Amino acid sequence: MSTGAVGEPGPILFAYDGSELAANAIAEAGQQLRAGRAAVVLTVWEPFNVGFLPVDGIGFDAAGADEVRKAAEETAAHGAALAQAAGFQVKGITAEAAPTSKGIIEVAEQLDASLIVLGSHGRSGVTSLVLGSVAGAVAAHSRRSVLVVHRRPTDG
Repeated sequence: MSTGAVGEPGPILFAYDGSELAANAIAEAGQQLRAGRAAVVLTVWEPFNVGFLPVDGIGFDAAGADEVRKAAEETAAHGAALAQAAGFQVKGITAEAAPTSKGIIEVAEQLDASLIVLGSHGRSGVTSLVLGSVAGAVAAHSRRSVLVVHRRPTDG
């Protein structure tokens, strides 16, 4: 189910969690990829374990699925605005999934995405074993190409 025209590659899928690193990944893709490409910004959510940073400090009850979904939709819309500013033809969507990496991979398959773009927190060692790595899991398990944008040394 590609959203591109016949002969065009599928859309770029941006995994956007509201973090500065995810915003940087969108900006980097805007510099590296052809302007005007179709793109989808995805925010994955799940009740009780939100998995993203709500924009504008929106407060909500993580146990309330409707509130979490609404905050995820607003986060995806914010990411879509960033992607549009970076030169992509974009729409924002959300998906409920656990773990987050599974949701990203499933949506990429549904959209026939040509590329998945996401930021990496760059955790290593014990921290990555305890917290896991969405970027690492997506790169390891997706059949799609994955662009992982790392934190630059000057980003702190």
